[in-house]
Amino acid sequence: MAERLIRNADYLLTMDDAATELRGADLLMRDGVIVAVGPALHAPDAQVIEARGCVVTPGLVNTHHHLYQTLTRAVPGGQDALLFGWLKTLYPIWARFGPEEMFTSARIGLAELALSGCTLSSDHLYLYPNGARLDDTIAAAAEVGLRFHPTRGAMSIGESAGGLPPDALVEDEAAILRDCIRVVDAFHDPAPGAMVRVGIAPCSPFSVSRDLMRDAALLARDKGVMLHTHLAENDEDVAYSLETFGCRPGQYAEDLGWIGPDVWHAHCVKLDGAEIDLFARSLTGVAHCPCSNCRLGSGIAPVRAMVDAGVRVGLGVDGSASNDAGNLMDEARQAMLLQRVANGADAMSAREALRLATRGGAEVLGRDDCGQLAPGFRADVAIWDVSGLESAGSWDPAALLLAGPRRVRDLLVEGRRIVVDGAVVSFDLPAAIRRQGQLAQNLAGGS
Repeated sequence: MAERLIRNADYLLTMDDAATELRGADLLMRDGVIVAVGPALHAPDAQVIEARGCVVTPGLVNTHHHLYQTLTRAVPGGQDALLFGWLKTLYPIWARFGPEEMFTSARIGLAELALSGCTLSSDHLYLYPNGARLDDTIAAAAEVGLRFHPTRGAMSIGESAGGLPPDALVEDEAAILRDCIRVVDAFHDPAPGAMVRVGIAPCSPFSVSRDLMRDAALLARDKGVMLHTHLAENDEDVAYSLETFGCRPGQYAEDLGWIGPDVWHAHCVKLDGAEIDLFARSLTGVAHCPCSNCRLGSGIAPVRAMVDAGVRVGLGVDGSASNDAGNLMDEARQAMLLQRVANGADAMSAREALRLATRGGAEVLGRDDCGQLAPGFRADVAIWDVSGLESAGSWDPAALLLAGPRRVRDLLVEGRRIVVDGAVVSFDLPAAIRRQGQLAQNLAGGS
């Protein structure tokens, strides 16, 4: 791969240990890796990307998504429901999905993330109707060009057994574990710079058995992959845990081996102080999804307390059926604002929230090769044009979350250009949008 030089950035936010910020700086990359950062770099053979009038940051990292849900935004009946009622509205629609719906919806969701500056996204796919497989979303990510961390989710307890999902959407637990082994063996790449890593992710305590949670943890550790699930999302979730398991969600997770640096939980809105301390001691990660938490009325996650205690926290957009958007910059801004609502105007700065969206997310996903602009790290880079309307009059263009664009000008993943001048260039996005619209109309019409 040819060298690329990002030149003359007004501000370059490294997210390194010293939180270094450079002005008038360059960034040189070669073979997918950053090789130098600093002023006036000499690279006569490099392809130049001019960044005057721009802020350069690490690519953003999305730690929780349900990409298939981009086909079911703003569904009537679910727009004003709490979590459990919202799920019951959507489950019958999702049951009509197949491989094309999974693939197309993932392409759209990943493209939307890319335009918001995201270079690495996880995904939690926990239902597989009509022949759909995790392979469908992995193929979509390869086409878009984002670094991808899909997780093989699952539901095994249907309504007839006291669970929330309809029986048609649950799977046999032995078959679940077999397919987990298949997708890990087929797609997981543990090497530095990997474009695909696979995790194991039973959906939630109210849709799988204790045995599956325990077996999934054992399997993941045998395979050397990460674990992911939903936890303590709202009051209903906590009440279910207390009634069904006789303990709070944090204790449930600990009892089943679901804590540690190889585990991250989505939401955690209702963690108490003891659970926060448990997660900090065990280096368990949290995917904070503020917009979805607001949309579903779940509450404000105690992110300030988590970060202060040493919990690893990243950001997630969650599914587009509970967010209706997939913009990670909006998520970072919302995270900052909610902590200020809960704890005061000095509770979280714009730069700290941006750190959660970059380095924080990389740490949660176990990617010590991503999330910083420093030599040796992967060349995942977002370039933000701060010469336009959103930043006009800003005294601190580097405070992007206060006054700055929500859409990236250029995006590079592994040194490859995915977004150029505000447009996705890795595949035919307009055609994909048209197909997405057709599929959504078919679903709305019952076909």
